[in-house]
Amino acid sequence: MKLVVASDIHGSGYYCKMLMDAFDAERADRLLLLGDILYHGPRNDLPQEYGPKMVIRLLNERKDVIMCVRGNCDAEVDQMVLDFPIMAEYCMVEEDGLTMFATHGHHYNESHLPPLGHIDVLFNGHTHVPKCVSHGNYYYMNPGSVSLPKEGSHHGYIVYENRTFTWKDLERNVVHTCSIGTENT
Repeated sequence: MKLVVASDIHGSGYYCKMLMDAFDAERADRLLLLGDILYHGPRNDLPQEYGPKMVIRLLNERKDVIMCVRGNCDAEVDQMVLDFPIMAEYCMVEEDGLTMFATHGHHYNESHLPPLGHIDVLFNGHTHVPKCVSHGNYYYMNPGSVSLPKEGSHHGYIVYENRTFTWKDLERNVVHTCSIGTENT
């Protein structure tokens, strides 16, 4: 399975369209969204071409391939317009012998692990900063933000295939890779 992992669209029609184009170009099987889909949040500036209705349309067109978890900016009213579930705090993905725990990051994160026993990968968004860190018994991975990157990072996402995680930049297609056994991208 080829998986695209992205987070923090925050209502940007411009960057959501770029993400959907990247998803199509990757020929991925599934899209895993780590929350903060439609609303930009009170601490963020409006993202480029803020257009939640466009984001709704673009994502609903792919409802059959989307897995999504709830971010701190997502609300029950958002679920009323999105045709795929967004209200779960986390989801588990089992692939290629890896157990991947996906959540937004405002509850469970690198500093506050979920009480689930063994996981190989902890996916978070929330910080808007891409990251891959080995903690010995698991990897912490963050795709950064699709629309509102922070700390000088890029507008990006992760591609997972065959136990390899590749960070890609939506604007410049800069690539960073983190495979099991590799630390810090």
